[in-house]
Amino acid sequence: MNYAIIEGAAVGSMDRLHRLLAEQLDFPSWYGGNLDALYDCLTDLAEETSIILFHSQALAETLGPGYGRLCRVLEDAAAENTRLHIQI
Repeated sequence: MNYAIIEGAAVGSMDRLHRLLAEQLDFPSWYGGNLDALYDCLTDLAEETSIILFHSQALAETLGPGYGRLCRVLEDAAAENTRLHIQI
């Protein structure tokens, strides 16, 4: 099983979040670092994968409205790909 563990208080920006996810989940080189590309990569995962977000309130404060969009992408991708598990 693959894991991405994100410490919300240490993310700092949406760009940093994308870099962390890409590194931890070994996304392909074409990963665009945006929410559309994130959805595409998450729905293409072939093995069991968990994304765990710690201190989500701090992440929400950092990302502002982007946090809601991120959560929707994660939830939609998990609904599409049963191998993806999200813990917030």
